Amino acid sequence: MIISLCVALLFIVRPAPTAEQLAQAVQGAVDSMVLMQEGPSRGEWPYEGVYRVGGKIPFGYRIGGTAIVAEAILRAPGYADHPERQDAVRRATQFVCSGITEPLLQVSTYEGGYDVRAWASCYGARFLLALEEYKAVPPELAGEVKQALGWYLSALQQFEIPVTGGWNYARDAGAETPSATSGFMTPVCLQTLYQAKAQGYPVDSAVVTRALEALARCRTPDGNVAYSAMKQARMQSKMIPGAVGRMVASEAALALAGRTDNAQVSRAVQAFIDYWIELERRRAKNGTHTPPYGVAPYYFWFAHYHAAQAVELLPAHDRPALRARLNWLLWQTRAADGTWNDRVFPRSAAYGSAMAVMSATMPESFPPKSWN
Repeated sequence: MIISLCVALLFIVRPAPTAEQLAQAVQGAVDSMVLMQEGPSRGEWPYEGVYRVGGKIPFGYRIGGTAIVAEAILRAPGYADHPERQDAVRRATQFVCSGITEPLLQVSTYEGGYDVRAWASCYGARFLLALEEYKAVPPELAGEVKQALGWYLSALQQFEIPVTGGWNYARDAGAETPSATSGFMTPVCLQTLYQAKAQGYPVDSAVVTRALEALARCRTPDGNVAYSAMKQARMQSKMIPGAVGRMVASEAALALAGRTDNAQVSRAVQAFIDYWIELERRRAKNGTHTPPYGVAPYYFWFAHYHAAQAVELLPAHDRPALRARLNWLLWQTRAADGTWNDRVFPRSAAYGSAMAVMSATMPESFPPKSWN
């Protein structure tokens, strides 16, 4: 296969992992994530990128990164049998719940621009929803979790882009200014709201409808998905290698709302497999949107996760071969210490490992909720 030959040019190709090897790797990565927990109360796994606020990792990245890693630990097999994992998730729960009082996360002070507080609301809510779904809320934190979950879900819906619909962490200035919808962020926010509705939380259906319509505008007839768009996207097919992460994420979100079909989802998954090498070339490198495809390192594990999820939305007879292919690709980038990382920052191995673990265990750990 062409992709195998391309991979071979970058590093020694590893054979596909056995089920036992993959299971052991998942357990080892989870153990590593627990050890990477940091912060004043050892309750955080900050996501680290190049973006800074006042020279520091923005609070939204601290909340979002912590939520993603904690969710992965919670969903990984064996959680109930590992007190140290439960303690780590409890500390993370306290930290995520405390975020609702942080000034830099408030809707009232939001002014648009490049700002990741809506990203924090999305993943903060998603983690707390997972705690409830798994019946794993620490009893002493039940009240705080309920309050924080309501706050994050309300904030997420209020961060909707005016007129256009959907969400974007890179908006025009002004909270009330119509701006482009992100094909990168909107699918994740939609799925969080799907999950919230399935668990009985109030969700404004108009917010979801506008976001779905905005996401559809980001998509071209050949399945390409714009990084952001206000009007119907018009992109050349040759740019698909830079869009595969957005493609699988968008098709999954649209499929769960009955807005696409198996052919579109399958095409997005196949595009991820065919052009995975373009993501790999940018993994753990400096810079962000590098030509020719505008691929940034942080697409890598985002794309893997959503490709694995999209596979689970395809007909049952198609899934085994695709799962095996995705796990083979995942296996090629496992570091010598048993972690996964798509950034140049050591602490981001916690985020990368979390996304890899959830990708590898997708069939068992994360059946997505639909919107109906």
